[in-house]
Order: sequence, then structure tokens, then C-alpha cells
Amino acid sequence: MAKITYYFSTISPYTYLAGTRLEEIAAKHGAEIDYKPLDIIALFGRTGGTPPKDRHVSRQDYRAQELVRQAQKLGMAFNLKPAHWPTNMAPSSYAFIAAQNAGGGDLGALAHGFTRACWSEERDIAQDDVIRECLIAAGFDPSLADSGLLVGAETYARNLDEAVEAGAFGAPFYVTDDGARFWGQDRLDDLDLHLAGKL
Repeated sequence: MAKITYYFSTISPYTYLAGTRLEEIAAKHGAEIDYKPLDIIALFGRTGGTPPKDRHVSRQDYRAQELVRQAQKLGMAFNLKPAHWPTNMAPSSYAFIAAQNAGGGDLGALAHGFTRACWSEERDIAQDDVIRECLIAAGFDPSLADSGLLVGAETYARNLDEAVEAGAFGAPFYVTDDGARFWGQDRLDDLDLHLAGKL
């Protein structure tokens, strides 16, 4: 069985725009997904990137245009300037890791639920009630929002180290078990072709 290691951030707009297409592609090819939520700002710092707020104005302007274009292309509701961004991504990431360890729900739906809450629903994913609602919607026990904080913190830090080692530098970032790397939601079609043996 093929495996896709998926590095993502719960506050990344591009992770939101990926929707659940990765899960659809994995199901199509019988591939397993290994979800790795991480601190995207720390990843930028470790790999030569720059946080959006510190980029040159031309890069910020282009990013704004591109996000809106991609959302329109995908038919997804999108708020370019959400009320709760940036926000602390650690609580939602720890809850995701707790859910991952507990099992029983839909991790793809949970990842998308967090990003959708931020970029479409004007909710703060650092807040406990929002995290609980996202857990419930994805089929997980809401009490996972309060459990496994130490394990969550350790895994979260390890995911960042593993991402750097794997050559990831942004989110969403997909790495196949044969070492092929794909950066961005707009490369999911290429990932699909690769898994089909066509790229």
C-alpha cells in the first residue's frame, strides 16, 4: 500500500483550499495518509521562508489575488481577511493529534473542519468550544480537546523536525513513500498522476 505523508497547518489558507481532495485521491489509489500537523511559521523559519506579514508588498498582493482566484475556481467560500487569523494553531493541532491517536473519526474531515472554520466561518480555532465542535463534526469525542496535551506538544514538535528532514517547506505538502514531493493544493492533480504511475 502506498503511503502519503501529509504536512499541513490548521491555519493555512492553502490547506483549506485543498479541501478533502487528498482523501479522495488516496482512496482512489488505495493509499494510506499519515497526517502531520505542524507550526507553519516555524517551518518557514527553518527552511528560508518568510511569514506572509513580512513579505514584500508585491508578494502579499499576489497572494491575495491568488487565494481569491483559487477559491473561486474551486467554488469554495473564502474570506481573504478572516476575523481570527492569525491565531494560535497549537490547540487545534494538539486536538488533531489526540484524535489521530484515539481513532474512530474522520481525520480528513477534521483537518478540513479546522481550516474551514478559520477561512470560511469566521471562527477562532484556538478556542476550546470551536475545537470541540470540529471534533464532533468529524466523528470524534469532544473531550479530546483536553487530552494528550504533552503528547500533542511532543508530536507537534517532532512533525516539524520530520518535515524539514523530508524537504517540506510549506503547507500543504505531500511526500510519497518513494520520495516524490508535491507542494500546494494546486499540485494534487500531479500527486494523483504520480500515484497512477504517470509522472
